[in-house]
Amino acid sequence: MADKTNKKQTAKKVLQYLGKYQFLALFSLLCAAVTVVLTLYLPIQIGNCIDYILEPGKVEFAAIFEYLQKMALVIVATALTQWCMNVSNNRITYGVVEDIRKKAFDKLERLPLKYLDSHLSGDIISRIVADVDQFSDGLLMGFAQFFTGVMTIFGTLFFMLRINVKIALVVICITPLSFLVASYIAKKTYHMFKLQSEARGELTAHIDEMIGNQKIVQAFSHEKEAADTFEEVNDRLSEYSLKATFFSSITNPATRFVNSIVYTGVGITGAIAAIHGGISVGQLSCFLTYANQYTKPFNEISGVVTELQNALTCAARVFEFIEAEPQIPDADDAKELKDAKGEMTLSHVDFSYLPEKPLIEDLNLSVKPGERIAIVGPTGCGKTTLINLLMRFYDVDGGSIKVDGGDIRDYTRGSLRTSIGMVLQDTWLKNGTIRENLLFGKENASDEEMIEAAKAAHAHSFIKRLPEGYDTVIGEDGGGLSQGQKQLLCIARVMLCLPPMLILDEATSSIDTRTEVKIQEAFARMMEGRTSFIVAHRLSTIQSADQILVMRDGKIMEQGTHDQLLQEKGFYFQLYNSQFAGWKQEKSGV
Repeated sequence: MADKTNKKQTAKKVLQYLGKYQFLALFSLLCAAVTVVLTLYLPIQIGNCIDYILEPGKVEFAAIFEYLQKMALVIVATALTQWCMNVSNNRITYGVVEDIRKKAFDKLERLPLKYLDSHLSGDIISRIVADVDQFSDGLLMGFAQFFTGVMTIFGTLFFMLRINVKIALVVICITPLSFLVASYIAKKTYHMFKLQSEARGELTAHIDEMIGNQKIVQAFSHEKEAADTFEEVNDRLSEYSLKATFFSSITNPATRFVNSIVYTGVGITGAIAAIHGGISVGQLSCFLTYANQYTKPFNEISGVVTELQNALTCAARVFEFIEAEPQIPDADDAKELKDAKGEMTLSHVDFSYLPEKPLIEDLNLSVKPGERIAIVGPTGCGKTTLINLLMRFYDVDGGSIKVDGGDIRDYTRGSLRTSIGMVLQDTWLKNGTIRENLLFGKENASDEEMIEAAKAAHAHSFIKRLPEGYDTVIGEDGGGLSQGQKQLLCIARVMLCLPPMLILDEATSSIDTRTEVKIQEAFARMMEGRTSFIVAHRLSTIQSADQILVMRDGKIMEQGTHDQLLQEKGFYFQLYNSQFAGWKQEKSGV
């Protein structure tokens, strides 16, 4: 029952997308109607020709020639209208597909981080690419054959009833059998195509994950487990595809069997009527042609129904993605954050990824302009979550975060994020040149500014050693560069922008010690006069911070300068001693 409801809802949504192309659709329907009428008019002319062949040696060639001329005109006109119909159908189909894919990609840009964190990227790719392609195939076939098929059925019935009502009734009585067969098979096919689409998305996600993490897979000798997972999902996809193909493939033979019964019934009753003078031989010939034309659309429609089942299944997955809860938009009266001073206040902030698992509770913090705030604590204590809240990747569940006295929800996201520079432990570089990656945050920067930023980040020397220097093309996520080189590029990118606020999340974790000392000096210069949040595990890098926040279980357990926290001999004291105990013992000669 749920599948039936989903199909209806999906079909309604498809029709809404078709509304934009209603004039093309009407033109296509008109061409289809003309094509059907001309196609059905042709057998009448053929039957008339047969009736002018009276007996051996007695043929009225003049009348036959006249009908042949009409038939030639009908054939040319039919071909022309059919070509116009196909062109219109193609424009409608690919126009709808383009609109859906644009809307899907636009939604991808507006989805909250919460959605992307909870869905496999490969499955999202499969919906936007593979499912939309499958949908377009089904829609194209539907437009090409469905309307003409339906019109042919009603048209042939009309002409058959005009020729002989009794024989036409034989056809009408057998027809429901074809509908029953097609309906039963269609229900089975939809369910199997739905499972097939889901399994295909799961397989795409697994392959995407393996490609992106191949080094980790090989480093931990996880190849067998990865292959076993692939085989399990692939086997399910194979099973669903086989069943979907089986049910869809028996549709045509089943309807052909019913059609053969129709043709046989027409042939027998027509022959009896012709013997008794009820119809002429030409009319019988015309009737048999109509019987063929009447049953042919059932075969085509059964194939279309199969494709439409697949198309609706894929469309449902795409629409589910398009209708996902979007990121809360900026308020209509949202302000631009310009020339930020960097004063930040967190008041009674509450946040959790899952309602049943609270993470940050009643967090309070006051940061003066230009202060350097270090955040330390064990893994999972909420350090990265706090960064996500400051950047408004997630919105707080309770309380508020203010910048320069204004709630960050009252500012546009773009202006807020432009005012904050981020360097994370996980690097992000796009497929393109080094130059394009560095200018990502400041496209109008000059070459001199770019090179100066690269020098400040100690990236200039290795960039110059690359084959094309700053015009060297790097792969997705900096393919071909070491982790340290990628991190230096990310640091240079922020140094080029020089925003009023900074977030450094283990920004030098992949850089050698000698370079790190130089980078820290560059950071110290860059942080002068800028509010900075520094997430670090190596406590030696944060000793000069104005405030150190010690977080545990989403709460600030301790707060103060390095010396103050050591004197308190609390959790920070334990963390500090755990890192430097070995060094102290070695220094004392123990």
